[in-house]
Amino acid sequence: MFNLTYEFKLKPTQNQVEIFEEWLETHRRVYNHALAERKDWYKSRSCQVNACSLVSEYIIRADAPRPTFASQCKSLTAARKENEYLKRVNAQSLQQTLRRLEKAFVSMWEQNHGFPRFKKRDRMRSFSFPQLGQNPLSNRYVKLPVIGVVKVRQSRDIPDGGVIKQARVVKRVSGWYVMLTVQWDVSVPSPLPHGEAVGIDVGLTSFVATSNGLLVKRPRFFVDALRKLKLLQQRVSRKRIGSNNWKKAHKKVATEHEYVANCRKDWHRKLSHQICNNAGMVFVEDLNLVGLSRGMLGKHCLDAGFGQFFNILEQTCFKRDVYFQKIDSRKTSQICPNCGTETGKKELSERIHVCSNCGYTTDRDIAAAQVVAIRGLAAVGHTVKMLAEGKFIGIPVKQESPAF
Repeated sequence: MFNLTYEFKLKPTQNQVEIFEEWLETHRRVYNHALAERKDWYKSRSCQVNACSLVSEYIIRADAPRPTFASQCKSLTAARKENEYLKRVNAQSLQQTLRRLEKAFVSMWEQNHGFPRFKKRDRMRSFSFPQLGQNPLSNRYVKLPVIGVVKVRQSRDIPDGGVIKQARVVKRVSGWYVMLTVQWDVSVPSPLPHGEAVGIDVGLTSFVATSNGLLVKRPRFFVDALRKLKLLQQRVSRKRIGSNNWKKAHKKVATEHEYVANCRKDWHRKLSHQICNNAGMVFVEDLNLVGLSRGMLGKHCLDAGFGQFFNILEQTCFKRDVYFQKIDSRKTSQICPNCGTETGKKELSERIHVCSNCGYTTDRDIAAAQVVAIRGLAAVGHTVKMLAEGKFIGIPVKQESPAF
């Protein structure tokens, strides 16, 4: 199976916008109610037997089972028979909200994420339909369960042979969007290592340094917008909370944030295509992005968007038949790519790599990218052949048959 997600902008009527807003509020209340039920069960089990709180305590029967996705779906089915607001919303869509809460708890247990939090107003921004009818997208309209036909700005056609399996309606400051997940009953093989190898080193001085000598300066999308954001946020703080002027000022702040995010994503996509133009293999560092975001330069690391760039680059490599792999990032700036000698740690002010053993001199970031390329070729079982221009060609290692 092969899945792709297509995003289109919706053009709903005023009546449909009101339905979307009402559904989002219902989904938010269902999410918060299910989270409160789970949280109360956990709190009731955290009390010591011989030392209960004198102020308040959660009292739930000892034999009460832990709330799960299945049990809360049963409770939701019973509640829909009595609650008028729940009846108006698609039942499968509400179950997907409970599934989202289940995924949040799984991420907390398995990936060490934080405890799920309650969603205040305007924090629930999407709801999904796990099942659609036959041909839900036709003639520039998308047919959603219960809601009906909604006009959509279909910017491109969907290839034939695919089946729309899921739809997600998303609210943004610029309008409403629908994300359609299309599935093809085909098996697409992963790209194999071939052609020229390109190693990539990312940083804050140069956003990207490649092993073939490309240096791309880091654009400061968020930092350049700080001055305007500060002015807009000051205007928000001077308005009475909840008033119409407060909502208008708040919308301007959200519009500026969305503009910054769109500029960053568009630049990442263009850069990823530029890197894949003459490459057969792309190797990047396997960085601890969470640790970088919590460091002294965390704001600048988040502004650069290393994680988003790696995801977009991996998708671009897959579409353009380029092999992609992450490589160990330890000591990439401390090893000479020419002779393999470890030169020791460098200060951040040292931007030139000079090997004391062989005298190889180049930019520090380019040297690190060349080390990444060498490690990547070794990881895929290729020998390294370096050309005069700094390009790396991977030659597969021939497996000799044993002599008997």
